[in-house]
Amino acid sequence: MPSKGAYGTWPSPIDAALAASHDGRPEYAGAVGDEVWWTEPRPAEAGRRALVRRRADGREESVLPAPWNVRSRVIEYGGVPWAGAARTEGGPLVVFVHFPDQRLYVYEPDGAGEPRPLTPVSATGGGLRWADPRIHQDRGEVWCVLEEFTGERPTDVRRVIAAVPLDGSAAEDRAAVRELSDDRHRFVTGPRLSPDGRHAAWIAWDHPQMPWDGTVVMLGEVTRTGPFTGVRPVVGDTDESVAQVDWAPDGSLLFVSDAGDYWELQRARLGPDLDALAPGVIPSTTLCPGRGEEFGGPLWKIGLQWFHPLENGLIAVIHGKGTTALGILDPATGELVDAAGPWTEWAATLAVQGTRVIGVAAGPHSGYEVVELDTATGRARVIGSAHHDAVDPAYYPQPRIRTFTGPGDREIHAHIYPPHSPGHSAPDGEPPPYVVWAHGGPTGHAPLVLDLEIAYFTSRGIGVAEVNYGGSTGYGREYRNRLREQWGVVDVEDCAAVAEALAAEGTADPARLAVRGGSAGGWTTAASLTTTSVYACGTIIYPILDLLGWATDETHDFESRYLESLIGPLAEVPDRYHDRSPSQHADAITAPFLLLQGLDDVICPPVQCERFLEQMEGRGIPHAYIAFEGEGHGFRRADTMVRALEAELSLYAQTFGITRTDIPRLELKK
Repeated sequence: MPSKGAYGTWPSPIDAALAASHDGRPEYAGAVGDEVWWTEPRPAEAGRRALVRRRADGREESVLPAPWNVRSRVIEYGGVPWAGAARTEGGPLVVFVHFPDQRLYVYEPDGAGEPRPLTPVSATGGGLRWADPRIHQDRGEVWCVLEEFTGERPTDVRRVIAAVPLDGSAAEDRAAVRELSDDRHRFVTGPRLSPDGRHAAWIAWDHPQMPWDGTVVMLGEVTRTGPFTGVRPVVGDTDESVAQVDWAPDGSLLFVSDAGDYWELQRARLGPDLDALAPGVIPSTTLCPGRGEEFGGPLWKIGLQWFHPLENGLIAVIHGKGTTALGILDPATGELVDAAGPWTEWAATLAVQGTRVIGVAAGPHSGYEVVELDTATGRARVIGSAHHDAVDPAYYPQPRIRTFTGPGDREIHAHIYPPHSPGHSAPDGEPPPYVVWAHGGPTGHAPLVLDLEIAYFTSRGIGVAEVNYGGSTGYGREYRNRLREQWGVVDVEDCAAVAEALAAEGTADPARLAVRGGSAGGWTTAASLTTTSVYACGTIIYPILDLLGWATDETHDFESRYLESLIGPLAEVPDRYHDRSPSQHADAITAPFLLLQGLDDVICPPVQCERFLEQMEGRGIPHAYIAFEGEGHGFRRADTMVRALEAELSLYAQTFGITRTDIPRLELKK
């Protein structure tokens, strides 16, 4: 018999240290000969990203010891940070970006040497950064995206496609880097080489578009020693988002476009004379039409993949609405067969080994793991970074997919995680406290996967509601566009509508509702506390608080014009920037809050928190501010995550009248 105890007081084996140790996920899977490689987090090793290889016999091992940290800072969110190549002698060759200095390195892991730098260091601004590398052994080069700072301001930057010699001749000489594209576009992805080696295709876009607003596919002719020639756009526009481009084995061009309401996979047969194509007029065919599903997503990192061609003409695709699946598409017939398994979310990374497809996936009862699908047999299995139950899975939350009704009868998608413990229940008639989670982005979504941070709360008797508010991805462009010029309105209204609906139906205690979020979710949390009275408290994590500051050199280049679509052009609607900024309405906050911030954050800098706190000074509202040295945008260190989680739980305990003696008490000042 479960013992009775008030919601929020239940003991749980899922402590903050356990949740922190499972934070993050494998990323950037790739095939290197008969091996599979990927990066994965190491929270206990100062939050570094390790490069891991799975040998042909199934053994997993780190390619590089600490402190090597395989992670790019291109557009700050990064992108594919490594590339590997099999060789007939000497074992594999790997090229990677080392996070602290952002240099490209080359390494022979089966040899006796150490990694050698391939690129120089620049003292100008953020220096030189690299992403989305591809090794071309026949040319003795690695092709990748180069991000080069030209001044000290965050927007003093140019991006081109570059070829870096593998012999190390560019390690001290920037001039030895061959630029393959010009800098006509503000942003570019890495090039994809056609099967005959004659042409390269890549994606480009410019301010004020974000890549989910409008991008173009560029096509260029490859030369032996010079830049691409005959460069021209062939697909896309300022109101069409192409999220990925690649070549099929037959030489046709494959790309994911949202020219309709959803990102869909398309094919363009370019013909034998590509150079005769007029710009932007190539005809294309949708390969799997009419499904009302996404076959792509927002390009937050350079080199993300939602599809991968196979040598036999089939195409591996990640697709879905709300949740995602890995499927194998026959472009000739349109038949799509999904992999069977417990996974409900596939990360945007795919690799192929013959007839085998490798991806990264998670489900409601398992964390992200590396999965292999054998397309010949249809069998899927976990081959790396396997999920292991560190506690009895009976303590895991049991999510419910719900659709709520918001203002104007609009649909709001959410995942509801009720309090759950195998050994405890609450007294009859007591509704539980709930925390509404607002995801970051805001052009992103909350996936339906096991998250031990959620389990940390639900196993103690506090429910969680993850809201995919209007503006979220995964439900088509129309749903995504609800947030255009409505940030701080639609997201706030949708989160409040879910909270109030849960309270009205008796699922949640209306007096014990909280809201929390990080980055754009931190904005939604702060905006909710300044414009609604729904919540008893909130946790604001590395937030945007001052729109005017963020629009004028207080953030990085990639998002420096993002607000033009989220709020409106500053020159046209300056009052909105004032009226919607939580920092301008701190006097409206009446609920306690916790503010968490990384001091190295260049995306949402700590100066915004500092100005906000100045406005709160002497107002008598209980609050706490914890700033973390060495943390940027997104906490990565285990000790940081432990302190942050325990502080958040203490805030809820104090606000909701819950007694807990197993965590440090958060000191709230007024």
